[in-house]
Amino acid sequence: MAKVNITRDLIRRQIKERGALSFERRYHVTDPFIRRLGLEAELQGHSGCVNCLEWNEKGDLLASGSDDQHTIVWDPLHHKKLLSMHTGHTANIFSVKFLPHAGDRILITGAADSKVHVHDLTVKETIHMFGDHTNRVKRIATAPMWPNTFWSAAEDGLIRQYDLRENSKHSEVLIDLTEYCGQLVEAKCLTVNPQDNNCLAVGASGPFVRLYDIRMIHNHRKSMKQSPSSGVHTFCDRQKPLPDGAAQYYVAGHLPVKLPDYNNRLRVLVATYVTFSPNGTELLVNMGGEQVYLFDLTYKQRPYTFLLPRKCHSSGVQNGKMATNGVSNGLHLHSNGFRLPESRGHVSPQVELPPYLERVKQQANEAFACQQWTQAIQLYSKAVQRAPHNAMLYGNRAAAYMKRKWDGDHYDALRDCLKAISLNPCHLKAHFRLARCLFELKYVAEALECLDDFKGKFPEQAHSSACDALGRDITAALFSKNDGEEKKGAGGGGPVRLRSTSRKDSISEDEMVLRERSYDYQFRYCGHCNTTTDIKEANFFGSNAQYIVSGSDDGSFFIWEKETTNLVRVLQGDESIVNCLQPHPSYCFLATSGIDPVVRLWNPRPESEDLTGRVVEDMEGASQANQRRMNADPLEVMLLNMGYRITGLSSGGAGASDDEDNSEGQVQCRPS
Repeated sequence: MAKVNITRDLIRRQIKERGALSFERRYHVTDPFIRRLGLEAELQGHSGCVNCLEWNEKGDLLASGSDDQHTIVWDPLHHKKLLSMHTGHTANIFSVKFLPHAGDRILITGAADSKVHVHDLTVKETIHMFGDHTNRVKRIATAPMWPNTFWSAAEDGLIRQYDLRENSKHSEVLIDLTEYCGQLVEAKCLTVNPQDNNCLAVGASGPFVRLYDIRMIHNHRKSMKQSPSSGVHTFCDRQKPLPDGAAQYYVAGHLPVKLPDYNNRLRVLVATYVTFSPNGTELLVNMGGEQVYLFDLTYKQRPYTFLLPRKCHSSGVQNGKMATNGVSNGLHLHSNGFRLPESRGHVSPQVELPPYLERVKQQANEAFACQQWTQAIQLYSKAVQRAPHNAMLYGNRAAAYMKRKWDGDHYDALRDCLKAISLNPCHLKAHFRLARCLFELKYVAEALECLDDFKGKFPEQAHSSACDALGRDITAALFSKNDGEEKKGAGGGGPVRLRSTSRKDSISEDEMVLRERSYDYQFRYCGHCNTTTDIKEANFFGSNAQYIVSGSDDGSFFIWEKETTNLVRVLQGDESIVNCLQPHPSYCFLATSGIDPVVRLWNPRPESEDLTGRVVEDMEGASQANQRRMNADPLEVMLLNMGYRITGLSSGGAGASDDEDNSEGQVQCRPS
């Protein structure tokens, strides 16, 4: 993290080299402020769950929407209710947005009654009512460049566009996800890039997040309408409703092939919230049933392609080389698998760590020796941020991930192993851990190939006890897999699943191509739980997006450092579930809401004030409990939501190894 010269910036502000607002936004969220963040006020007024919050551009108004079908506009700085009105909706309100450049006069709401309403706050009247969706409306999006236009995402799989300049009482379909993913797909969230208002991000059911170029879609539709052969067909009836290049997909690389496992555990993968960083170069996604992911839109990285289905390999292989279009993931693919970067025959010079980072690494090693895996990961991550070219740090962090075994840890470990190998092709432990990661991720054939590669590179280790043990595990898994396939071929494969032949009920070829071209995440943030509600948000906090915040099913909200992904603060924000977290546009001020019928305001508290009432001190314990919650069976989830906790969770988290004590836990009442 770059050093900050506050004195220099103060002088520049005084001589007006920079404006006061620029200075204010640069320093409105700092480490000391985060450490003193506490509850300032509770805004009372709703009679149901508060499902959405929205600041106006100046930050002097806060709007909220609730299950009670009312919207309230608050003066948050004075903790006053300025206006309360019934929206005309007949079901829960899920989204509320101020229309840009309308003088904070126009408010838009979307609700579970499938309706979108536009309200004039000056006269407390609903001036437009749109009923084109056929399922619950989950999110509204606006864009400063288009002050009369907005969009909605609904569970009918449609993204609709509205233009208030037109007299029509209908909207038009911008994107129809059912054309690609079948009738069961649901759109859950959307947002517009603040720096490029032509870029729209959409989250829906499944692990993929979609970026669309609105301009290309409109140009394509215009050309189709002008075509003499267009006939009476509408834009969305076309076989190609989206032109090539209008959509780009993003996904955490390990999730597509994990879908069957999650389905068996009744965990639904769905993007519950998407948002861009203030500078528009990053996309943050809260993945329901999983973790929070950050995607870098500038430096794009393909998922490690062997984690995609085998049939996807051929599309990216040309003459034995991976066609990456300038995008690399460190692997060289062949039609029959992959190979690692070749060793140069000598050990690459190791980048020496400065003394202070050497101490951090030593602290991480000590935490690892004490089986404090999360602490070790955080310390290694802190060192990696400051020494990003040190192979040993990546290799050590991979080992800690592999020991902790939380959801996604083995994939992060795999990424670290590949990074370590790219920095030092002779990194023996990284080569071996890579084979183990592949095995744990159930890529058994690839694990065997990687293990053989390891034995060839390091023949002196070919008959070590660890190598032999992994070889036995792989052989047993291959035998079990082959035996299961033989039984399935003989009629023992279980019930036959019927599948409709209708194009509407299956994934289209266009969708398959877009998924194959997905980009991987840059950072992953874990510790919270997002399985109970499908409106849970995650947001950037700070003008430079220094922090990430997200709510959780345990009633807490979590704050991470963006660059290190380290968890720095956990606060109790609701008696049940925190869904909404909306940072103020220019102050260190946070509004949260959830199941409780109140809006809570958080800011840095005075040194004299006691903060212990809302602080979750045992952050690692809370994170481990949430890992258990995400992997619990439906009965356990019900008990947890009733206020019970399940004891007996091993220190390894939800993914404890078979040789650890996995005895049944006891149910105990959670202390108040």
